[in-house]
Amino acid sequence: MRILGIESSCDETAAAVVEDGARVLSSVIASQFSTHGKYGGVVPELASREHMRAIVPVVNEALERAQMKLEDLNAIAVTHGPGLVGSLLVGITYAKALCYARNIPLIGINHIEGHIHSVILEAGDAIDFPALALVVSGGHTHMYHATEDCTYRLLAKTRDDAAGEAFDKVAKLLGFGYPGGPVVDMLAAHGNPHAIKFTFAKMKGKTHDFSFSGLKTAVLRWAEAQNMQAEIDRRRALVEPKLDDWLAATPQATLDLLASFQYTIIEELFRRVRAFAEETDARSLIVSGGVACNSGLRKAAQSGQLPLPVFFPTPGLSTDNAAMIAAAAFPKLRRGEHSGFDLRAYANLALA
Repeated sequence: MRILGIESSCDETAAAVVEDGARVLSSVIASQFSTHGKYGGVVPELASREHMRAIVPVVNEALERAQMKLEDLNAIAVTHGPGLVGSLLVGITYAKALCYARNIPLIGINHIEGHIHSVILEAGDAIDFPALALVVSGGHTHMYHATEDCTYRLLAKTRDDAAGEAFDKVAKLLGFGYPGGPVVDMLAAHGNPHAIKFTFAKMKGKTHDFSFSGLKTAVLRWAEAQNMQAEIDRRRALVEPKLDDWLAATPQATLDLLASFQYTIIEELFRRVRAFAEETDARSLIVSGGVACNSGLRKAAQSGQLPLPVFFPTPGLSTDNAAMIAAAAFPKLRRGEHSGFDLRAYANLALA
């Protein structure tokens, strides 16, 4: 069964064709980095406009690369939340139009479930269910209990900033631009992760929930105490810097700060993994979302620190893409589950 996936939840316009939930026939992504980078973050209205410009050529290219026509498809899957409503509506409206014109089944997909299926798409039967699913991105930090029949139970979520959001905000305040998560990851490898002892979050109520805003504030206070403004201004003045430029503009003390910051986020995530490994019947750990690209996180996960086998997506499937949306739709199509043309966009759509 061949499914066209469409993803437009934030600032990536993506389309992909996936066969039987396991074979990617094509995957096309149009990035909006150049549009939003100068503003230091995603501007929702600009994102919607860019999706409108890109959606038709991106879908056409995905079909062409897969050597498919619309009549060759068994379904069209589209993200309907969570995300920016204006962005979501572009993908949903176009998917509805195609399905209506060609009488193709429509399947609405939760973006977070898509991220989980980005791992299942590649790992397949190697994942032993039930599993813990840790979705870590700029907008989400959620832990789920996932079963083989695609049912989910929410175990923990962030109460404030998502982990990826914390990476980007810290990078921005230290003068590394946006998106700064990848820069922090590269530079953290040159610092001492134990140089600065940040306090781990202490949660009331649901004690396993995540919180990263306090850590972000601690980095800000440390930077203020070290009178780093001149250093930050020098980095902000760099034009199209490469890694060597960042290193030349970043003293060892700041490299240690970045390494300690990244270490604390990774340990916050893994403390919850270890706790839920003891409290549930999970046999595997799935890690997905944009932060799954973080080399420090991958290295720590594969160092034997965790009590479960760990599965990551390849970097190309870690960030937002449409192949994961098409893969998530395959079990639904096989069960005969379709969406109606009343499918709506939901900014805060919950998976469980």
